[in-house]
Amino acid sequence: MGFMVPACGFSLRSCRISDGVAICSVQKLTAIPLDIPSTVIGIDLTINRISKIKATDFMNLPKVIQLDLSRNDIQKIDGGAFAHMSSLEKINLNNNKLNTLQEGVFEGLSQLTELRMTKNSLKNVSSAAFKPMTSLKLLDLTRNQLKQVDLILQQLPHLQELYVSDNQLTTFQSWELSNSSLGLRYLDLSQNPLGVFNVTADVFPNLVWLTLGGTSRKHRMKFEVRNGTFLRSVSTLDISGLSMALDEVKTLLEMVNSSLTSLKMNGMKLKLSKLIGVSCSIPTLSRLMLRNNYLPTINSDLFQLCVNITELDLRGSKVRNITDDAFKSLRSLMILNLSHNNLSSVPAATRNLPTLQELDLSTCHINRLQCDDFANHTHLRQLNLYQNPIVHLRDCLFKDLQQLSTLKLQTSSLTTLNGAFKKRLPNLKNLSLNGNKITSINSEEFRGLTSLQNLSLHSNQIKKLNKRSFAGLTSLANLKLQQNEITEKQLETGAFDGLINLKRLDLTENKIKYKSSSTRKSPPFSDLPRLEELSVGLQGKRGWSYLPQNFLQGLSNLLSLNCRNMRLKSLRKDIFNFTPQLENLDINSNTLSDLSSELFSPIGNLKSLYLSRNYLKSLDFFTHANLSKLEFLQARMNQYSVFREEVIRSLPALVYVDIKGNSFTCDCDNEWFIQWVINDTQTQVVDAYNFQCNYPPSMKGKLLLNFDMQSCSRDTAFICFVTTTLATLCLMVVPSVYHFMKWQLVYTYYIFLAWLADTKHKNREVPHQYDAFISYNTHDEPWVIQELLPKMEGEQGWRLCLHHRDFEPGKSIIDNITEAIYSSRKTLCVISSGYLESEWCSREIQAASFRLFDEKKDVLILVFLEEIPASKLSSYFRMRKLLKRQTYLSWPRAGEHTGLFWEKLRQALQTGQELDEERFNLTVLDTE
Repeated sequence: MGFMVPACGFSLRSCRISDGVAICSVQKLTAIPLDIPSTVIGIDLTINRISKIKATDFMNLPKVIQLDLSRNDIQKIDGGAFAHMSSLEKINLNNNKLNTLQEGVFEGLSQLTELRMTKNSLKNVSSAAFKPMTSLKLLDLTRNQLKQVDLILQQLPHLQELYVSDNQLTTFQSWELSNSSLGLRYLDLSQNPLGVFNVTADVFPNLVWLTLGGTSRKHRMKFEVRNGTFLRSVSTLDISGLSMALDEVKTLLEMVNSSLTSLKMNGMKLKLSKLIGVSCSIPTLSRLMLRNNYLPTINSDLFQLCVNITELDLRGSKVRNITDDAFKSLRSLMILNLSHNNLSSVPAATRNLPTLQELDLSTCHINRLQCDDFANHTHLRQLNLYQNPIVHLRDCLFKDLQQLSTLKLQTSSLTTLNGAFKKRLPNLKNLSLNGNKITSINSEEFRGLTSLQNLSLHSNQIKKLNKRSFAGLTSLANLKLQQNEITEKQLETGAFDGLINLKRLDLTENKIKYKSSSTRKSPPFSDLPRLEELSVGLQGKRGWSYLPQNFLQGLSNLLSLNCRNMRLKSLRKDIFNFTPQLENLDINSNTLSDLSSELFSPIGNLKSLYLSRNYLKSLDFFTHANLSKLEFLQARMNQYSVFREEVIRSLPALVYVDIKGNSFTCDCDNEWFIQWVINDTQTQVVDAYNFQCNYPPSMKGKLLLNFDMQSCSRDTAFICFVTTTLATLCLMVVPSVYHFMKWQLVYTYYIFLAWLADTKHKNREVPHQYDAFISYNTHDEPWVIQELLPKMEGEQGWRLCLHHRDFEPGKSIIDNITEAIYSSRKTLCVISSGYLESEWCSREIQAASFRLFDEKKDVLILVFLEEIPASKLSSYFRMRKLLKRQTYLSWPRAGEHTGLFWEKLRQALQTGQELDEERFNLTVLDTE
């Protein structure tokens, strides 16, 4: 799960920036983009449709060191096209359609050291085309149609490597070259129809690598080198497939007799036994490559003279039989390749190679292994047995391989290991068992591999892991178990017990699927304290999946987690509590439609996050996620349409964001995002210039960055001025008003509430369920219960409504008050000091008073239980007005004449509701 963090960030129309390189590949470009920043040091324009390089294409790119234009349709390059790229060191023009190179095409490239132009159609090259490249060291012109190279070599005196394989060269004449000595070290003339190779001057004093391999055409090459010292430095020679007479081959080999160390004679048409004899007579020769020849039988005579050979390659030579003494002369052999032959068993001849360090028996037909197959190989370090039909191993098989470091047994037919790794191979570091048919790993199956660092078991059929399956692997750092049939239950068997140094574990493409996020009794990875990378993604396409709350318990050093395509329905917000060091998180391709900011709180070190294809409707969770170190964000193919400013501001370290494939809204909601994409110089938004609108319908299919933002323009400065001014005035006025008019404001507030209630019930015909609603404070409840109720209900028979008895449970208090007032003929307010201080009593009298004034009906009776000073009553100016015109009674002034008090109250309740009827006044309070 690696990625390249950009060195700088900005949004380009067709490219992205990664490590200072403009990546513009696979964009269907027909011309060089004009918005590549001048600060880049490399440009990748591979796999496009560019047909011409114009003189102005690279004018403002002076810092570019590498330029890759391979796999385009380039047919022409204007003169001076690279003249302004003074720092350019490497150009790749492979796989294009160039036919001609005219003078001036490489003007200004004095610093260029490497030019690759393989697989074009070059026929015509100007005599001065390569002249400006005075520092060129490598030139690759493989697979073109060139007929001569003399001009090329004359123009490039400092050239060290020239590859002109597979062209139309028919002759090579040294007299065509300059008389000055060349510094050429590598020359590839293979796959050309060379009829003559003629060297009459010492033009290759430094040549160490020469390839003259032939083509499939049946033609002979005449080899003429006047002086045996002209090829004195050649150490590697390839004459594979060359049609030459045996005497000519001998002459050629004699010329390199004093320096040759490596010889390739693959696919030769001459009698191989004689060639081998001649070759092994060279005392300096140590590497002999004989691939793809015809050697059905190998006996002791074939390599009798090869006593100095250290590496022998017989790959694909149709070997069937090898006599037991075939390699007895190869006393110094360290590397032997017998792969891709027709061997049914390990040749006994290999046991006579005590110095052997590498043995390749891969892709043969070996179907059985015996205990003595690798006897005496005490120095063997690498053994390749892969792609053979081997079904079983034996516990004695590797008994002598004490120094073996790498063993490859992948892609065979192994079903069981039979204890082959329980006691042997103490120095084995790399073991490949992938691609077999292993179904289970027994306990302590690898106990003897105490030095093993890399174990590949992927692409098997493993269904069962036992407790301590990997016990003994105390040095193991990498374990690959992907593409098996491991279930979540197998993870909890204790199979990973003992892997104290494991750093990377891959469990992708298994059958791990939890049905709930509840805590597991045995956390699967609690025995892996040093694990840094964990992959559990791609667990099938059926059914939803979850991760248990303690799924990651014990992984305090985890740096990278891959949960891609697990069909995760949700993630618990505390799932990452166990992984405080996490830096890379991949949860692509799940169904996480909503994420919580709390999910990311424990992983503040996160640097890269992959959220693509998750049905996310918003990225707002980032605003409180505390991801201050996040640099890389990929959130493609989701369902959010607006990218808010707060999201970006919450990710201050973000330098690379990929949100392609979302349904963007092209309106003022994305105004800030559009401006940020265009103007920001820190964060690179990949492919932003191709974002398409999805809403509104009139904009669908149009480009987001083409949205006209003039309709969203507003005078921000003026708005700020007005807002600031109003805020300042409020701060000045509000405290003063509150100080001097506190009670008036409070009273006005309650009047407003009462007005709202009255408006709601205005013009509603509510039947009178009660004769009177009694409004009183709870402190006055004893008087109401002991005095008022016995007289009014008990003796006089009135139907009274009291809040503690008749209010409807579950309904809001204000609704109960309003319903009680409007369903009663009159409202009787029992007024005291506590009543005036009560919020709910104030609301009750306000509602009653609004009914009085709005309905013009005598519906309000005031009863004072105590003397109320004018100073306390003055705040309730509405009540003062009522006292001057409405019925009111005073209990204290009734004294001993309570009978008269109750009679007056009875008459007040009995009267009609018209305001012009007679009022009953017992006494009048001094309210002035």
